[in-house]
Amino acid sequence: MRIYDTIKLKPDYTMGEKFILERYTMRNIALVSGASGGIGSACARAIGLRGDCVAVHYNKNKDAADALVSELISIGKCAKAYKADLRKEIEIKDMCSSISMDFGDIDILVNNAGVSQFAMFQDISELMWDTMMDVNLKSAYMLSKAIIPSMIKRKSGCIVNIASIWGQVGASCEVHYSSSKGGLIAMTKALAKELGPSGIRVNCIAPGAIKTTMLNNLTQNELKSIIAETPLGRLGEAEDIANAVLFLTSKEASFITGQVLGVNGGIVI
Repeated sequence: MRIYDTIKLKPDYTMGEKFILERYTMRNIALVSGASGGIGSACARAIGLRGDCVAVHYNKNKDAADALVSELISIGKCAKAYKADLRKEIEIKDMCSSISMDFGDIDILVNNAGVSQFAMFQDISELMWDTMMDVNLKSAYMLSKAIIPSMIKRKSGCIVNIASIWGQVGASCEVHYSSSKGGLIAMTKALAKELGPSGIRVNCIAPGAIKTTMLNNLTQNELKSIIAETPLGRLGEAEDIANAVLFLTSKEASFITGQVLGVNGGIVI
């Protein structure tokens, strides 16, 4: 039950309650994982600016999450930060429960949390492999599993998974990263088939080279090489991914599910 549902039950609500009613009516509740980072913060900001209530998830970067929430609240938008280690199911359940108590059932889930790492295949340790899978793939499984029951009950909902072009074509020296993102793409397609009859859409975005901290390990020459290989001749911006998320979570995309949208400047076609 949402905040405004409770208020509607009162025939004589106060002016303050009326303000809350007007503020929350007709807004979706969205959770963006990894929302303190580059792509995640851009997605959370865009969703908040659209008028939805956005749960800004973070694990370690509390300052960035709080700053984003303050930014949105200062212009009359609805947002709150939530901490959780997405490798721990109990913390995911606690976070989802807190969001439900604060705003209501989650309508939109953006599985964005992820890490990257460069390493030759023979140098990838079991710990490195497991960490990559836990953060990039298993967290999306556990978050979706926690939220889907309420979506099925309401016969509506939208999930967007943020994968990578390397999940589509593979990347040298990023076998574990490519594998985790490829798994996320496969999960998207399978889950879309399973949840479609319940009115729930599941889609995926496969970003190309986006100007975030994930590119910090690349040299200027390497970046120039990527730009030269990209037909549009530039690196992507976090906002490019956020705009795709806005579309896939909108009514305009109501007949789109199980798809992988490449936002990559044409480097993978």
